Amino acid sequence: MVDYNSRRLKRFSRRKKYFGNHDSHIVLWSRLAKLLFFGFIACIIIGVFLFYWYSRDLPQPGKLANAPLGESTKIYDRNGILLYSLYQNQNRTYVKLPQIPLNLQHATIAVEDRNFYQNQGFSLTGYLRAIRDIVLYHQIQGGSTLTQQLVKNVLLTSQQSISRKIKELILAIQVDKKYSKDQILEMYLNDVPYGGTAVGVEAGAEEYFGKNVKDLDLAQSAFLAGLPQSPSEYSPYSGNKYYIDRTAIVLQALADQGYITQKQNTDALSEIKNTQFSQNDSEIKAPHFVMYVKALLARDFGEQYIENGALKIVTTLDYSIQKQAEQIVKSQVALLKPYHVSNGAAIVTDPKTGEILAMVGSEDYFDTANDGNFNVAISTNRQPGSSLKPIVYATALEQGYTASTMVMDVQTNFKPTDSDPDYIPVNYSGKFAGPMQLRFALGNSENIPAVKMLARVGLKAAMQQGYNMGISTWDPTPQNLSTVGLSLVLGGKGVSLLDETTAYGVFATGGIRHDPVSILSVSDSKGNSLYQYKPNSGTRVLPDGVAFIISHILLDNNARTAEFGPNSYLVIPGKTVSVKTGTTDEKRDNWASGYTPSYVVGVWVGNNDNTPMNPIISSGETGASPIWNRIMTAVLKGKPDEQPKKPDDVIAMQIDALGGGLPVPTQPQRSEYFIKGTEPTASSPIYKNINGKDYLEFKEDDPVSTDGKNRWQEGIDAWIDQNHKDDPLYHPPDEPTPTPTPTGTLTPTQTPTPTPG
Repeated sequence: MVDYNSRRLKRFSRRKKYFGNHDSHIVLWSRLAKLLFFGFIACIIIGVFLFYWYSRDLPQPGKLANAPLGESTKIYDRNGILLYSLYQNQNRTYVKLPQIPLNLQHATIAVEDRNFYQNQGFSLTGYLRAIRDIVLYHQIQGGSTLTQQLVKNVLLTSQQSISRKIKELILAIQVDKKYSKDQILEMYLNDVPYGGTAVGVEAGAEEYFGKNVKDLDLAQSAFLAGLPQSPSEYSPYSGNKYYIDRTAIVLQALADQGYITQKQNTDALSEIKNTQFSQNDSEIKAPHFVMYVKALLARDFGEQYIENGALKIVTTLDYSIQKQAEQIVKSQVALLKPYHVSNGAAIVTDPKTGEILAMVGSEDYFDTANDGNFNVAISTNRQPGSSLKPIVYATALEQGYTASTMVMDVQTNFKPTDSDPDYIPVNYSGKFAGPMQLRFALGNSENIPAVKMLARVGLKAAMQQGYNMGISTWDPTPQNLSTVGLSLVLGGKGVSLLDETTAYGVFATGGIRHDPVSILSVSDSKGNSLYQYKPNSGTRVLPDGVAFIISHILLDNNARTAEFGPNSYLVIPGKTVSVKTGTTDEKRDNWASGYTPSYVVGVWVGNNDNTPMNPIISSGETGASPIWNRIMTAVLKGKPDEQPKKPDDVIAMQIDALGGGLPVPTQPQRSEYFIKGTEPTASSPIYKNINGKDYLEFKEDDPVSTDGKNRWQEGIDAWIDQNHKDDPLYHPPDEPTPTPTPTGTLTPTQTPTPTPG
């Protein structure tokens, strides 16, 4: 009985404990419900208060019918010369909705506000996305319907703030009640900026296609509908072809929402890819640069603010240099037309700051037949040829190699195993020099030594160095490393001319990188500063000794004479200038980039469609070099000669002109620069004295082959057999017996005292 009662008491206790906890849960939920209820009431009260608070000084929705014109935003060069005024000749013609093609109406709705005819002027889901962006990403953007965009464009500003979004919501609701959907759509299409001076669809049609809006077809309508989101970025005059992807998005939205078929989608996209756009605005100066700057401003300040903000933008451009560069590129490309060269580009920068002084994106911006508005100077898909070899050699110097390091310039197969495809690059001249020191290998731009040095320093290290110096496409990601091999040093990865001039600026400054700068200041209509460029000390990405030695090699006319001759276009009489050229296989791209401590000039010539130029194009005599020579001569005119500053840790000393080590008797000598600690301390190992006789022995390890073979040595042996088969000097005994005391004519001398450079 006791046990039974005890069990009952325990069960009762457990039930009491359970129901006690259950009651507390009910109380908790009850309190939470009350908090939510009163919180909801509070939100309503706050919402009503905010609604009336922000409604106090709102403009009347009726003003939409007579929207004012925007004030002019002006872009100047560094000396106050007006380059472009966004609204100096604003083009705006109001057209009624029936005159606007249905394709354009549908495309605008499909890509901007697919629920336009169902919503009440705002999108709840859009605002939820906006709240998410504020909370998670601290960004105030998104969530705008066509009605809200109309209100923002005409009645408000593009300022990114919570208060503006609240006003936008209030006005959008009012506008939705005051006007019909068709009226709102009509006003939107007549008041939205389409880039440049074009406001409204009629002006947009005239600006890009030279026709009335009523005559636009599906492809043209889809293109125009995609512009308002970012006219600067998606403009066909911006120097890129992002408008193709944007038009594809618009067309796909039309297809997904049932306005067009997939075949119409495909046909329209094909049409827009081959469209030649009209360009009527000839008042613009330095057009490629202006469009480049405009895109940067739109990214940082917002498209609408730039279009309507009456801003004053002072850029880094020196229009006096720009005019000369434009004229030189245009006249020289005209001379190259018989060689199937249709275009050229050039950039001039100040390496000490990164400021862009001139940017010529093509030989004629207004030549629509030749895709002239495409900015080749910022395109990242041009093959640089040999023009970036200095980066690989700089990496080698950092790893302890020197300008006197000897490498064998002989035909070499760089495949890892017999089962791999052959990789046998050739030199530009088609010849092989045999033993060659790095100074002359780089100066003459020989390919075999460059590939060997890339194999020695490592692909990842070279790409990392290039990326650090400003070559954005050389980011050594696993994907990049897997798709680029030893051909990287011969131009196997596309780059932009702007990136290349940034990298050459690192050499010019003694190892300091300054990223490109194009805008000095931005101020509003009242003179308030919105942005002011502040020069900085840059980032060191290369030892100054390495930068100096590379610069000295590239200015050494003797080091390149074997390939380019003593009087090539790489020489600027009376000036000390470092320069390097590059030409891709089949002559698709030709480059020349050079610098002094104060200027970097980079030039490209070729064809936008990547078709080959005439094989007669030669790096030192034709192509980019004459253009580079004339531009560099122009910018240096009247300036004192500048030489690269030799760092204290760089010394000069006499070396053996063949092997690169300490001098040996009866052998030619020359002077070379070394970073302290890397200078030779013995004669070159190529010299052998065996049983009292002197020999030359050329040996190289093969870091590429993985099957135990030494293909580099096979190439050396073949070169010796072909060129020195019967010369005993090149055939030392297989099993040498070194003499205790060398007495031959090739015996090393004492270490010489370094001489000043």
